Amino acid sequence: MLKPLLRWLLPLLLIPALTHAADFEEGRNYSRIVPAQPTESQGKIEVVELFWYGCPHCYRFQPYLERWVKQLPADVEYRRMPAILADHWTIHANAYYAAEALGVLDKIHKPLFDAMHAQKRRLDTEERLMEFFAEHGVSNDDFKKTFHSFSVEAKVRRAKEMSRRYETKATPSVAINGRYILDSGQADGNYNTMLKVMDSLIDKER
Repeated sequence: MLKPLLRWLLPLLLIPALTHAADFEEGRNYSRIVPAQPTESQGKIEVVELFWYGCPHCYRFQPYLERWVKQLPADVEYRRMPAILADHWTIHANAYYAAEALGVLDKIHKPLFDAMHAQKRRLDTEERLMEFFAEHGVSNDDFKKTFHSFSVEAKVRRAKEMSRRYETKATPSVAINGRYILDSGQADGNYNTMLKVMDSLIDKER
């Protein structure tokens, strides 16, 4: 009795998953990265957030993304990368990697977004950023030594190169396992839809 019942139930259980995957189309909801890019997450499905501190859409996406990251399964690894799609974005990539090198990224990341978008502060020069870092306990000497250090500049160059290789067109964008990329425009500005597309692509990579 049990086996016939399972044969009847199984197709019904699969229908939602199949429908969910079929809802999203390559070229409309996401793009394929050609050629596929190597990942840094060994043995895991890599999710890379490409953002710019000056982007209001990135700022609004943050709370959605933070909740999503907290629920990630063990086979998925999330990391951030500042996108550099214009020369004036470079200074904020330097700020991100300087904060990382100084060990204050957790203290700086959200407050920097808040300062620029909620408080409308213009943090678009090295001097203004140094002042902001000082507000969060970083001395001017440490900031100056780190902001243009060899390691920070190398990571900034890498971020600029990967922004190009991913064919990033807008922010926020998310690259899935070096194979797919999507941005909020492809989700019609709906961040919940964007997360659903990300989940679908992660399942595809499994």
